[in-house]
Amino acid sequence: MKKSAKSSSAAKVSKAPAKKTAAPAKKKPAVVSEPPATFISARIDIGFGNHLYLRGEGPGLSWDRGIAMDCVGADLWTATVRNASIPVVFKVLVNDLSWSSGMDYVVAPGQSITVTPTF
Repeated sequence: MKKSAKSSSAAKVSKAPAKKTAAPAKKKPAVVSEPPATFISARIDIGFGNHLYLRGEGPGLSWDRGIAMDCVGADLWTATVRNASIPVVFKVLVNDLSWSSGMDYVVAPGQSITVTPTF
């Protein structure tokens, strides 16, 4: 019977574990938050078939052409102005033709206002 001979002269080579380098941190995209919405409400019954509009200064507003407000009740109309960074100045119009009387209304960005216009 043949015996296998093991060589005692064979040196064991052990490798040290490779150092791990930290991967560069991935940059998260900058989150751009938009300013809070500005809410405008008008309490007035303008009669069936009529519509309330806003004109003024602010995102989406113009003094030349109004934006329609939403009728949410018999005498309550609402509109939302988004991305305002300065005060919103506005007037209310019936059917985008008849201007409310008195001074312009002003609301700070991100605030809510309820007006009772007269015509």
